[in-house]
Amino acid sequence: MRTNDYFDIAIIGAGPAGATASMFLSKAKIPHLLIDKAVFPRDKICGDALSGKVLPVLRKINPAFVDELGHDAKALGSYGITFGAPNGKSIEIPFRSVTSRVEFAPGFISRRIDFDHFLVSKIDPSFAHFVQHAELKNAEYSDHGLNLSVSAHGNEKTYFTKLAICCDGDRSVIAKKFGEKKVEESHYCGGIRAYYKGITGMNERNFIELHFLKELLPGYFWIFPLPDGYANVGAGMLSKSLSRKRINLRGAMMKAIEENPSISHRFKNAELTGKISGWGLPLGSRKRNLSGNNFLLCGDAGSLIDPFTGEGISNAMYSGMAAAETAQEAIIKNSFGRNFLKQYDEKIYARLWSELKLSHTLQRLCNYPFLFNLVVNKAEKSKTFRETISCMFDDLNLREKLRKPSFYFKLILNK
Repeated sequence: MRTNDYFDIAIIGAGPAGATASMFLSKAKIPHLLIDKAVFPRDKICGDALSGKVLPVLRKINPAFVDELGHDAKALGSYGITFGAPNGKSIEIPFRSVTSRVEFAPGFISRRIDFDHFLVSKIDPSFAHFVQHAELKNAEYSDHGLNLSVSAHGNEKTYFTKLAICCDGDRSVIAKKFGEKKVEESHYCGGIRAYYKGITGMNERNFIELHFLKELLPGYFWIFPLPDGYANVGAGMLSKSLSRKRINLRGAMMKAIEENPSISHRFKNAELTGKISGWGLPLGSRKRNLSGNNFLLCGDAGSLIDPFTGEGISNAMYSGMAAAETAQEAIIKNSFGRNFLKQYDEKIYARLWSELKLSHTLQRLCNYPFLFNLVVNKAEKSKTFRETISCMFDDLNLREKLRKPSFYFKLILNK
């Protein structure tokens, strides 16, 4: 049902999670409200990496979108990952799924100002009432749903909805008010991002780079290539570690760029473009309630960021798709309570929890730099071992080995 101020479904936030939810609702011919406090195109502080789970979601919406992204000059295809160990050695691991049958790269890097606008441009106005420059200020329960107090273009307006799909990020209004949203330093990461041009030594197949530098342990440093010779450069570390060690993340990153022998020579003639910006990353390293009476939490609002890589776009899009599917079932059953919507949590964690749990294990390994040195040293000498690591990106059963101490004993003993 839809009137000027009443919608069965309201989506808060039009980033990757919200835009994806909107497109799936439109595909099901379900009218809905979509609001965002910004006006697109707008920038978003992020690492800009799109993992392999993005393309299957886009393909389900419309296969033509995948083709369009694959030929978009503002999106750079990536075919692998480089791991840099604290001892300065590094290994390049191609994504195993790269075969002659793959038409496009298994991963992409695209500035959020471009990728988010790409998604928003696909929103269907026939079913989505899209209001930009509209910020949710408050939400209150009524007899049959939620009253949403929205400030739109300087005017106050109230919308009523039976179901709010919350895609408004780490500071989600509804997640804070009705969920269990709070900052937990053990499950929250501080991150900073900068754009550089002219970094040398980039992989010709646009591998993304994760470096575990001594200045930033137990965090990491990244270099993600972008079109036209640019790169997204940043660093991340658990808030718990930042507080305990009193680390200035920006200072530590700049010190690494200027002095670390593994990377400093690559920045000798590089130019910083724009400012260095920081943001918080709510990590999916523990299970949380992702639903409640009349609401679902997606993406950063549900703390679904990968604990090891910091990548959140693909999980945001998957959760947006799952939220739209749950919303469709809720409309059919006319059931919007906590007990019915709990199926959304089950669907999300059935798909993502194994990955998130394994990534949390890898994140904790940052406390043991000798293990990273060991793995990289071994991989440098053994093609078979490099192929094993490559397989781990696609095979969760194989990645499970990383959680077992016996894996490292075998690694040490195996010549």
